[in-house]
Amino acid sequence: MDKKFAYHEAFSRNLGWVTETEQEILKNKRVAIAGLGGVGGSHLLTHVRLGIGKFSIADPDIFELANFNRQAGASLSHIDQPKVDVLAAMARDINPDLELAKYPQEIDSTNLDRFLEAVDLYIDGLDFFAVEARRAVFAACADKGIPAITAAPLGMGVALLNFIPGKMTFEEYFRLDGQTTDEQLLRFLLGLSPSMLQMPYLVDRTRVDLEAQKGPSTPMACDLCAGMAATHSLKVLLGRGPVPAAPRGVHFDAYRNRLNHTWRPWGNANPIQRLGLSIARKRLSGKPSHPVADGTEPTPGSPLQRILDLARWSPSGDNTQPWRFEIHSESRFIIHASDTRDWCLYDLDGRASQIAVGTLLETIGIAATGEGLRARFTRLPDVPETQPLIEVMLEPAPGGEHDPLLPFIRARVTQRRPLSTRPLSPAQKAALEQSVGEHYRVLWLEGREQRWRMAKLMFKNAHIRLTIPEAYAVHKRIIQWDSQFSADRIPDQAVGLDPVALKLMKWAMKSWERVALLNKYFAGTLMPRIQLDLIPALRCAAHFILVSRQPVEHIDDYLDGGRATQRFWLTATKLGLQFQPELTPLIFSRYVAESKTFTGEQAAQRNAVHLKHQFEKLAGADTLGGAVFMGRVGFGNAPAARSLRHELKELILEPGDESRQC
Repeated sequence: MDKKFAYHEAFSRNLGWVTETEQEILKNKRVAIAGLGGVGGSHLLTHVRLGIGKFSIADPDIFELANFNRQAGASLSHIDQPKVDVLAAMARDINPDLELAKYPQEIDSTNLDRFLEAVDLYIDGLDFFAVEARRAVFAACADKGIPAITAAPLGMGVALLNFIPGKMTFEEYFRLDGQTTDEQLLRFLLGLSPSMLQMPYLVDRTRVDLEAQKGPSTPMACDLCAGMAATHSLKVLLGRGPVPAAPRGVHFDAYRNRLNHTWRPWGNANPIQRLGLSIARKRLSGKPSHPVADGTEPTPGSPLQRILDLARWSPSGDNTQPWRFEIHSESRFIIHASDTRDWCLYDLDGRASQIAVGTLLETIGIAATGEGLRARFTRLPDVPETQPLIEVMLEPAPGGEHDPLLPFIRARVTQRRPLSTRPLSPAQKAALEQSVGEHYRVLWLEGREQRWRMAKLMFKNAHIRLTIPEAYAVHKRIIQWDSQFSADRIPDQAVGLDPVALKLMKWAMKSWERVALLNKYFAGTLMPRIQLDLIPALRCAAHFILVSRQPVEHIDDYLDGGRATQRFWLTATKLGLQFQPELTPLIFSRYVAESKTFTGEQAAQRNAVHLKHQFEKLAGADTLGGAVFMGRVGFGNAPAARSLRHELKELILEPGDESRQC
């Protein structure tokens, strides 16, 4: 194959969008790019493919593993190699005739004039935190009459500003002079992105650390930056305007499908911008009080630690995590379990906690397969049922394959908000039914009529839940207010209420008297019942009940039911489904079936009797005795807020140490 390079043939597919004459002009233009990391490398390669023939490029760094998620040139074959050399080679592999000046050092007063010599356009590729270098380059461009473009990768989008000779300068727009480093960074961020389109989907604010000069990034944003910058480069270099010049800018966010044309007269001195800066200082400065979104620690070192680190993500009622681990060796440990029946209305006879412990056992078994092991469980005799002890032995499993549910342990979440009504496919239902094993069946409640009947049942059960002081005491204990994440409770942002209802709920939860007042005079249960029960029950693919083929009566039955529940939940996660437990009809019906009083409110107790009959009409009279779990599934987005878990070190007991048991 003839590998001889020919410029006009190589870039002939640009023609039509540019003329032959314009392509020749581009061939003879020089573009300077300082910084060849996240966006700079993509800028270079995109401009090379546009047919630009001359470049000045600068970067003092080498490629590292942390660059792999976004930087052009970052690959195993380029680890520890200078970025300027790698990108130069990649550029010349596209156009070997390039005139290319390399600067493998920082751009400063000693080389800035040479770097910008005969340059027609400057493209900013400097690291976000390189404030002083950026100010120096843009100031020099203004002095020399060189157009300068900055296209910043923000979230999954791009914010673009053009600084054109004769128009507002970089310093006039951002007003960084005399400010602290943190303030300069805030002003640069908000100046680039006055509308801050990226912030609503930032799932973990702790990853934005101005003090450590670190922030999250995406490859999509870097590629969008390259496309946006190169488009404006073409217009500037060919005089094909219009080109928005600062204080006008463009912010496109692909995640939110939003395009904003920004305009901030006087830049950061604009009154609206000054207000935005005040808000941004509060949001982005300092350390957030909540834990990180996934709660992960550095990867534990031993197989046992890795197994337990995954096991702690098992679900439990109200995120109580009723377990601790007593480690005796790398192959043997004891689970110290407990239940919450002494304070939690929803933990009738400790059964909900026992189901949760069952999910823990299944998670341990799944996690063990990732280490080439299998787990054997023995519930120890002669201990109270309220605090069971379970011995776990880890044994080699030669040739054992990883359980296919292993990758979904951390991803499993509860979604309390409405979902799509798109029905499950036969294949999806079959996979879920197979997941629970031969000893369980899945009772599906689907279709418009059954979803409506289930919605009415949930709505009426919610009236009991929200009007008795016994439930209020639980809710007051388990909600963490003003939180997106919680290590030991349910964050209020994950509850499923809109902001207005959430604020009202926070006010009411200060005392039972406030709750009673709202319920008596203002129909206080109506809004939460509609938002938390009625609408979600209508908006889903299906409701389900996991039913044992034998009556569930003893702790071992519930432990086994928990194992089936976890496989069902993880399978739903694997299928891309969202999931929410719906246990109140089951719990209140069980109270009635066992003739147990759960509240001093006689009206609520009588209502529960009526609702038990409705449950049996919907699910079948023989279902209650074998039901271990119920909930809803459907298609939708994962929740932005969620419960996390205690760190592993908080769950470890020293042998004989009873003081830290759950």
